[in-house]
Amino acid sequence: MRLGEALELSLRECNELLLAAGYAPAYPQTDLRDKELEPVVDALHDILRGHLPFPALVINRRGDLIAANAAIDIFTDQVPPRLLTPPANLYRFTLHPDGLAPRIRNLAAWRRRIIDRLHLESRSNPDPALDKLLAELHSYITSLNASPVPDDLGFAVPLLLDTTHGELQLITTIATFSHACDITLADLKLEAFLPASSTSATILTHLDSRRGTRNTVSYPSAT
Repeated sequence: MRLGEALELSLRECNELLLAAGYAPAYPQTDLRDKELEPVVDALHDILRGHLPFPALVINRRGDLIAANAAIDIFTDQVPPRLLTPPANLYRFTLHPDGLAPRIRNLAAWRRRIIDRLHLESRSNPDPALDKLLAELHSYITSLNASPVPDDLGFAVPLLLDTTHGELQLITTIATFSHACDITLADLKLEAFLPASSTSATILTHLDSRRGTRNTVSYPSAT
């Protein structure tokens, strides 16, 4: 266990190290549908609802969607259903030529951000499925003509997204569970988008007022 901590291994890798040494794994991997994690799931849904009218979502380490608030429709409303069938993958439908990519004005910068994040994840948590996803995302590069555009607000690189309601400028934050002792929780990331302009805030607030009572979307088969 001390060796795993010194090497900064993930919980998943610590379990593999223990098994290789002839010990039982130390960290559980609980299904999100298990009653034991019900308080965690409820808390995540509260956060997602509380972030409205702005988009927020929960993904696992591979980018599979676990849950999202209703404002995610600003990303998905023009994406083909086949890219959103659970387990829908955030990175795939963002960078796919038939997905969100044609609407992202600073696609080159946003694509680099996603791929760099996945390379970092792959180094810290080796996973053949993650490597396969990275190869797939790299294959999209030749399919898309992403011309560089000014993409620095001076404090962050935004997502510049064309929509039927006007252009959105969004910045993003990512939260994780600190000191998680369960592999499932350690794998979760909550990504919350914030408007980087008053126009973007107005558009998202207006859309939320028209949306009705639906406020959370779950992707149960991704758990």
